[in-house]
Amino acid sequence: MKILMVLDHDFPPDIRVENEIETLTRVGHEVHIACFTMKNKALKDNFEGATIHRKVISKLRHKTSVGCLKLPFYFNFWRGFLIDLQHTYNFDAIHIHDLPMAQLGYEMKKKFEVRFILDLHENWPALLAQADHVKGLLGKMLSNNNQWKHYEKFMCLQADEIIVVVEEAKNRLVKSNIPAQKISVVSNTLNTAHFKVPDSKPDKDYLTLFYAGGINRHRGLQTIIPALALLPNKVRLYILGDGSFVDELQSIARQNNVVDQVKFFGWQAFEKMNQLMGEADICLIPHVKSDHTDNTIPHKLFQYMYAKKPVVASNCDPIQRIIEESASGMIYQWEDSEEFSKIIEKLLKSPEQLITMGENGYQATVKNYLWKNDAARLVKLYATNDKR
Repeated sequence: MKILMVLDHDFPPDIRVENEIETLTRVGHEVHIACFTMKNKALKDNFEGATIHRKVISKLRHKTSVGCLKLPFYFNFWRGFLIDLQHTYNFDAIHIHDLPMAQLGYEMKKKFEVRFILDLHENWPALLAQADHVKGLLGKMLSNNNQWKHYEKFMCLQADEIIVVVEEAKNRLVKSNIPAQKISVVSNTLNTAHFKVPDSKPDKDYLTLFYAGGINRHRGLQTIIPALALLPNKVRLYILGDGSFVDELQSIARQNNVVDQVKFFGWQAFEKMNQLMGEADICLIPHVKSDHTDNTIPHKLFQYMYAKKPVVASNCDPIQRIIEESASGMIYQWEDSEEFSKIIEKLLKSPEQLITMGENGYQATVKNYLWKNDAARLVKLYATNDKR
């Protein structure tokens, strides 16, 4: 089968997309990727057996994506690009990554009778509801949340197959009267072929907490930093990543007199991130609980578990379910700094519990949360498509 994947960003990197490409090409499918670039990258390239097709986009044109449901400019950028590719390669299926580009998958289905696969990495309407760039007057005018909800439901009904990342996301769509039989769960589990367990070890003089990822308000670090003021000085926090909320977090650290306990590393290459994770005693996923975080799952949860790192996380539904089922960490109410501090204080006094939770996480990952299991579901989905 010839498959065209459409990404609303540059590529690579994208762990999920990379895993899907590797899986589909391995079983004989011909995979192409359509994406944009703002950089001086080749317009045609190769990645792990797949062909990348890039189109240059300006920052101004990309900003119009915020209002893509109201104004035609962004979809117009893509239409000719995808139609030209279809005429050249005659794809059997178009695999749309995330909700915004679904309109194009729907149009390609109608025009060329290709299979339309909608791969929902996120609860997009819920993600937009908390995004800073749509909270201003112009953002509200261009991006109406109710319109996004209607758009999501319509596109799910039009898609031939829907992929989601957790059972909670499937249940959400089923409650909206999307047929369960067209929804497959292909999760963000760990591909061990591309993950190296860190060699570095924790410093016994400290209890090191570790966070890596985007740094925005909805990541929840504003709950973690004040908790350090309630803990001994030997508890320190490593923060890796960039984002719009760094200055605010640094201010919170100063206000709570814990500057010496918090280290901001900025963005780090995977090798450095891996080393610092190895130095951690506990890894954190402190996300703000919302309709968005209750319907997605981060790759890093399974990386932490496989690396035998106990995880302390906020009470987002899928994360809480997996951690409690695997006994691989502890859960706190997402906005409760005091509860978080009590958990860390308890673990500080129970090093044997850290070891047990780490081992539990590893065993659960090997048994239930490796990419090979989700790869099999993806292969089955496309095999079903082949027969239709």
